Amino acid sequence: MTPFFVQIKCELGKAYQVANALAEAEIASEIYSTAGDYDLLAKFYVEAGTDIGHFVNEKVQTLPGIKDTYTIITFKAFQA
Repeated sequence: MTPFFVQIKCELGKAYQVANALAEAEIASEIYSTAGDYDLLAKFYVEAGTDIGHFVNEKVQTLPGIKDTYTIITFKAFQA
């Protein structure tokens, strides 16, 4: 499985709606509210070889209330 993160900027007043829609879609493993330029941070896992750009475009950005996204692709997880 390939992990990646997406920062999500929501339309004003829609952050909780978007977070609930993500949770109901069961596509994110973790969803956090954040402060700063983006309202939410979601962690996703996809099968190796999955086109992450298409996944974000078709599964995430199509949810109502999303204004912008910023995808962070990860390379290696380190043990603490």
